[in-house]
Amino acid sequence: MFKEFRTALVSFVLLSLLTGIAYPLLVTGIAQATMPVKANGSLIVKDGKPVGSSLIGQSFSDPKYFWGRPSATGPMPDNASASGGSNLGPTNPALLDTVKTRVQALRDADPGNTAPVPVDLVTASASGLDPHISPAAAEYQLVRVARLRGIAPDAVRKLVAVHTEGRQFGILGEPRVNVLELNLALDALRKG
Repeated sequence: MFKEFRTALVSFVLLSLLTGIAYPLLVTGIAQATMPVKANGSLIVKDGKPVGSSLIGQSFSDPKYFWGRPSATGPMPDNASASGGSNLGPTNPALLDTVKTRVQALRDADPGNTAPVPVDLVTASASGLDPHISPAAAEYQLVRVARLRGIAPDAVRKLVAVHTEGRQFGILGEPRVNVLELNLALDALRKG
């Protein structure tokens, strides 16, 4: 019996060292060497301080900023520790009421804008943390942002184009605009 206990204990210790220490150190070392920005959370740094991640949405409600997708995380929006969708179906009255409220908030922020509201501005993504909006959602908000910042719409449109990412590998996904990066670029434009 002692021999079996010793074999089990040695196996436990060796596997713990291998899978609990050696493997994580190896993977972390490779990640830090080959893609340090991604390995450290894709942080966006402004004035030497992290202001967010390019992978997690942030809530913007000031009309002079582009607004991102609504967050389904609760109780705080864009809470990465509470990632998940609302799980409300398209005919659920709660979802319909939420969408109507979001559409009204967009209309109130820009009363002259009668264009159809892009769906990604009123519905949350599956994770509830999407940092991107579609180019159509950026275009919908462009005139409001330009007017409130006193910038020519064409200058803002160029900035949106610079911050529009194409399809991954040219075929996967849809073109998208990172809202935090775009808003930081707008702030920098005013300072410049």
